[in-house]
Amino acid sequence: MAVVGFDVGFQNCCIAVVKSGGIETASNEFTDRCTPAVVSFNAKNRTIGNAAKNQMITNTASTVSHFKRLHGRLFQDHSVQAEKASLPYDLVPLNDGKVGVKVMYLDQEHRFSIEQVTAMLLTKLKDIAEANLQKKVVECVISIPSFFTDSERKSVLDAAKIAGLNCLKLMNDSTAVALNYGIYKEGLPGCDENPKIVAFVDMGHSALQVSVCAFNKGKLRVLSTAFDPYLGGKDFDQKLVEYFCAEFKSKYKMDVKSKARAMLRLTQECEKLKKLMSSNSTDILLNIECFMDDKDVCGKMNRAKFEELCADLIERVMVPLMTAVEQAQVRLQDISAVEIVGGATRIPAVKAQISKFFKRDVSTTLNADEAVARGCALQCAMLSPAFRVRDFSITDAIPFPVSLSWTSEADEGKSCYEIFGRNHPCPSAKMITFYRSKPFVLEVFYSDLTSLPFPEAKIAEYKVQNIQPQENGEKAKLKVKVQVNASGIVSVSSATMVLRVSSNESESTEINEIYSHDGADDINIEVGTTLCLFHNHECINSKNVCSSQMNGEVNNHPPDAKKAKMKVKHVVLPIEETFTQQLPKDRLSNYMEQESKMIQQDCQEKDRNNAKNAVEENVYYYKHKLEGPYQKFINAQDHQAFSELLDGTENWLYEEGADQDKQTYINKLEEIHKLGKPVQNRYQESIRRPKMFEELSAKIQSYMTIMEEYKNGSDSYCHIDAMDMDKVRVCVEDTQVWMTNIKDSQDKCRSDQEPAIHSTQIEEKLQVLNNICDEIVTKPRPRVDSPMDDSIQPEQPHNKKSPEDVTMEYTDFVQNEAKNSHINI
Repeated sequence: MAVVGFDVGFQNCCIAVVKSGGIETASNEFTDRCTPAVVSFNAKNRTIGNAAKNQMITNTASTVSHFKRLHGRLFQDHSVQAEKASLPYDLVPLNDGKVGVKVMYLDQEHRFSIEQVTAMLLTKLKDIAEANLQKKVVECVISIPSFFTDSERKSVLDAAKIAGLNCLKLMNDSTAVALNYGIYKEGLPGCDENPKIVAFVDMGHSALQVSVCAFNKGKLRVLSTAFDPYLGGKDFDQKLVEYFCAEFKSKYKMDVKSKARAMLRLTQECEKLKKLMSSNSTDILLNIECFMDDKDVCGKMNRAKFEELCADLIERVMVPLMTAVEQAQVRLQDISAVEIVGGATRIPAVKAQISKFFKRDVSTTLNADEAVARGCALQCAMLSPAFRVRDFSITDAIPFPVSLSWTSEADEGKSCYEIFGRNHPCPSAKMITFYRSKPFVLEVFYSDLTSLPFPEAKIAEYKVQNIQPQENGEKAKLKVKVQVNASGIVSVSSATMVLRVSSNESESTEINEIYSHDGADDINIEVGTTLCLFHNHECINSKNVCSSQMNGEVNNHPPDAKKAKMKVKHVVLPIEETFTQQLPKDRLSNYMEQESKMIQQDCQEKDRNNAKNAVEENVYYYKHKLEGPYQKFINAQDHQAFSELLDGTENWLYEEGADQDKQTYINKLEEIHKLGKPVQNRYQESIRRPKMFEELSAKIQSYMTIMEEYKNGSDSYCHIDAMDMDKVRVCVEDTQVWMTNIKDSQDKCRSDQEPAIHSTQIEEKLQVLNNICDEIVTKPRPRVDSPMDDSIQPEQPHNKKSPEDVTMEYTDFVQNEAKNSHINI
């Protein structure tokens, strides 16, 4: 099982994998550890990542970037309309009212949902991870901003499904950073001691996130989260863009905002300028050649001027910091460390503002770009059964309060209850008791719109069905479980009807009610009890009413003095989800099928390009070699024909052959190889053949030397039978004659002709020579009988030992004598 963590950012993505017993950051085909979150659509295929980013200027209208903040949004959302003005591609409404992108793909207009575009990016990231791990990737953990709502989280999960990924968990960025920090931290306080409080500040390209976490040994608890979804490095870039747009308009009379390509180029240059100012406080020049109307432009900026332009943005950094500390209910002096990550924290003014608020130096022990991905990979390893990770529990926090509302049976209004408060531990579940006699609808929604960056407060709607009253006509008791899972998604997961039925009189004891809560907190919503927590908070429903009464929903009959023995029966009720912001199954299947077809199209185009590149590569290869080492291995007539073919193919490639199918390129390559391969083989044979002749000659000489020693009575070979040695002599002499004759034949051949002998044939002859001779000349000498010691009595006939036993005893005897004589064997 592969273990992968994906940090899908607004601008760049990072991939961390578990490899060689540790966490490694995967690099793409450009050896870049960060992959741009860009998808470009062309007439033949899609390009994703670095290749797509390179097309942002040339293919502006069909290159999609900065789409992360569009997840789960409706087209009419004011934030979508504000974002639309700054994007070079077109945003359009889809059939369900959500936002989509309009691009030209395969020479046709296509409309893709944000889930599909994100799935394309995840497909690329999955391919990179598979190339690094050399195994298939299915399970993963994906990072998301902590301020993502239920709709946005479900949208990311749908995108993962379209890409063929099983997302084990959606992990908040700040929580992933905290896990990466704490799991390796030594010296954390014990579970019974006061925790170590650490603040994490993550300021990336488009958002600022702050979390305050408590660490104990093997334990992480998120105390609070705060954020500014519209404050990041992009906003600092935009300040520079606005400044230079105004300067170029007055200096060069250029309206930069009227040209999308000019705005993209200026934005890219301003981003580079911002990074340079982080390490240099002097004036830095901005030069762009052929900017607009073939005119060059230039400008300059320094850090002091830049900080003056961004004074309001720097001031906004303080707000999430204050909010996070207040909600965590800790003092500044209780915070042990402040860790910063994210590219925008490299801006000196931002770093100074964070340090000023916390009244301490900030720490940069974590990799600013890779910390989130590494935390996700660690979480994936913890969820994977294939890896053993040190015990480390994680308790996240819910960023927004969640409420539950329902209508009374008398339709006299709606009642609502805040089921999960702000920064409530996550994952978590609560069990709520209702009294009902017929089906009813539960609505889950965010109760505090002021802190919600998403305009839609409604999360989901569930209808609890098949409710029946008690046998005595009273309302049935219902247990409804509401939970928020590890990915931060809220749902009504189960509903059980508790029925009391009469027990047989013969039963000696009453059957008590037993109910499994699955770790959920039990909440009895009844009139007149302290557990009826209907606060007067804002409630989004038809009457905008938060009732403090249950409108007759509670059984108020006084308890009888004597009750009949009863037994309890639990009936699981079906729940129908009547409203959800997740993609329907049929549309999800359709998107998965489309993604599969696009992947196949990309593979076909890649193969076509590879075939075309192979033709071009061989043309230049043979043209270069024909003027060099191959020249003497081809005759004049073939040389002219081959050169004409290469020149014609080169011209064809840049004219009508520029856009042909794969088979056409394969046919062209075969034409080139038909003339080129024989020349190449003759050249390679001219190099290998002498080496093989030399090796064969050396072997013949070696065997001849052995025969001479045998003839002279050498002790090394005297044990070899004469007939066997005669076989060696005959084989060596035959090979010597063969080699002499074939050399003479080869010497008579011209270099531009087919050789009389190939190196492979010489190699085969050498192998035959070795097979016959080597076995004979390396035959071991026979064993010599061991001498008998005079002190050893002769064995009795019935105890006669075998030759193997005698040999073993002789070996032991020699070793013992060596030990006694202090000789090392």
